[in-house]
Amino acid sequence: MEIGYCTLDDVSACSGTVVVIDVLRAFTTAAVGVASGAGSWELVGTVEEAHRRRDADPETVLVGEVDGHTAPGFDHGNSPTQLAAVDLDGRPVVQRSTAGTQGVVRATSAARVLVTSFAIAGATARAVAGDDQVWFCVTGAHSERDGEEDRSCGEYVEALLRTGADVDPGPYVDRVATSTAAGFFQQDEADLPAADVPFSQVVDRYDVALEVERVDGRFLLRERR
Repeated sequence: MEIGYCTLDDVSACSGTVVVIDVLRAFTTAAVGVASGAGSWELVGTVEEAHRRRDADPETVLVGEVDGHTAPGFDHGNSPTQLAAVDLDGRPVVQRSTAGTQGVVRATSAARVLVTSFAIAGATARAVAGDDQVWFCVTGAHSERDGEEDRSCGEYVEALLRTGADVDPGPYVDRVATSTAAGFFQQDEADLPAADVPFSQVVDRYDVALEVERVDGRFLLRERR
């Protein structure tokens, strides 16, 4: 297996399988939302696209942020701890984020795209174990942020792939709390609750991989067990 790393800047050139990582917080939140009963989960690149989806179906729930804060007119922000308290009741959900969903929509050359975080890391490793080429997209490395929370997750999944055995997640999850991104949660603001950081450090909260199905220009998450 060939394994490499990319960022939002060069993910469009990556072929094979691309695993788009956003630990803080898009794909921790997506894992929570899918487990919380969403009827469907779609990823979009812009706030405007999300609003168009709800205009077409008023039952649609909008989840996500712009620069960390709840996007204008959205029902919920990008907080996994807050979304965990929401009963989505089978409704369609559309998510937009500044980093994670951008990686998905930019992965235009990939044959296969999955999203991940520590919450679903083990299932992700199993889902891609038979693939010849895997790229880990470190979406958090942008705007002078180090992306360590995502890089560490990618390296943990890589270690699982290379060893085929149990790997101590401790040294990897510890890097989440010291990443540049984690610093934005220290003030414990409404849209950036401090609890999101330790929540996002929990490994294998769910035993499911989330693969992107591209249908008519839309990006839908599908569970893979």
